[in-house]
Amino acid sequence: MKHLIIGAGAAAISAIRTILKEKPGDSIVIVSQDEEVYSRCMLHKFISGERDAGGINFINDDILNSPQIQWIKGKTITRLDTAAKTAYAGEEAVASGDTVLIATGANSVTPPIGELRTAKNAFGLRHLSDARAIVECAKGAKKIAVIGAGLVGLDAVYGILESSPGKEITVIEMAPAALAINLDAHAAEAYQRLFEKNGVKFHLASKVVNTQGDGKGNITAVDFEDAGGKKSVPCDMVIMAVGVRPAIAFLDGCGFELTERKGLKMSDYLETSIPGIYAAGDAAGLSGIWPNAQKQGEMAAYNMTGTKWAYDDKFAIKNTVNFFGLLSLSVGAINPQEGDEVLVREDRNNYRKLILRQGVPVGVILQGEIGGSGFWLHLIKNRIPIDKLGKSPWKVSYADFYGTEDTGEYKYVV
Repeated sequence: MKHLIIGAGAAAISAIRTILKEKPGDSIVIVSQDEEVYSRCMLHKFISGERDAGGINFINDDILNSPQIQWIKGKTITRLDTAAKTAYAGEEAVASGDTVLIATGANSVTPPIGELRTAKNAFGLRHLSDARAIVECAKGAKKIAVIGAGLVGLDAVYGILESSPGKEITVIEMAPAALAINLDAHAAEAYQRLFEKNGVKFHLASKVVNTQGDGKGNITAVDFEDAGGKKSVPCDMVIMAVGVRPAIAFLDGCGFELTERKGLKMSDYLETSIPGIYAAGDAAGLSGIWPNAQKQGEMAAYNMTGTKWAYDDKFAIKNTVNFFGLLSLSVGAINPQEGDEVLVREDRNNYRKLILRQGVPVGVILQGEIGGSGFWLHLIKNRIPIDKLGKSPWKVSYADFYGTEDTGEYKYVV
């Protein structure tokens, strides 16, 4: 049997490993736009110069050199013939398979504002090619505008600070706080202060409305509005970090059934509406975080090789942040709803926030010391109540959920 995998990210590599384990006699064809395997989570380390392309390769063996594998690199797929299960790059039939896995990841969103989509000095940060372009342009740039103060935007800023200190960096963000998806405003403020200490300026609650250019294809200033009116930030380059979108535009018109949000409609077995064609990772629209993408690739591969295995681990609300040695982790809800109980603990080195909803933990933020995060993930993911244990939620541990019978055997009691 022959399997076609489009993409070479975390989901794709996980699927490849599973296919080789389950069906060592099957063949695999990988087609990818990328010519290298790399971790998108570590692109900021490439920008900083801490690691080269080989240093952000997350494969620690020679799996892609297996005789069952053919890797076709540097091909941008533009169409998928679903009947023949054949991928095309323009008019070229690149590869086909008996099954197909769409693991193309996601692309940066570029706002249709001013010259952001056409300028030579404006970049997203999603691919290694983006990071390379940012590094090259930053060499001659003195003033850098970053649109978006989420994790990707601050990753880019942090990488540039480490590799090229002395740049004038300005971050423009629509939300009233940085890292609004990852942390609450209090935890995020700790990072903002650290960036500001290193010379970065922030304009929060601000909306980019236009750009100015030099008439030669370069942006020279970014215009934005905030509560004080219209303002402008001069710049030599722009980095856009306003979100990502599943990289499935090449499937338009190919007959796939879509969800209301224009994502691929998926079965519990990670199969699309077209039999024999599966999706995993960001392309599947379920969750693009690393462990979930890997698990989806594994589950898709089981189903591609004939083992029916439903993917039911769809909990994906987990974030880690680490800048300037300050480590944070959030799980579940980061901001409470009306009626929630909020418990906060804070000292000079740590900040902890727990959100309870009718006695059930629904979210936690740990900043500083993040020990015990696995325990909170388990409680939140499985909706386990802790209000009947008769003790402070901060004192709860795994031991509270087990008792002993007369035999001395441990028994789960909650």
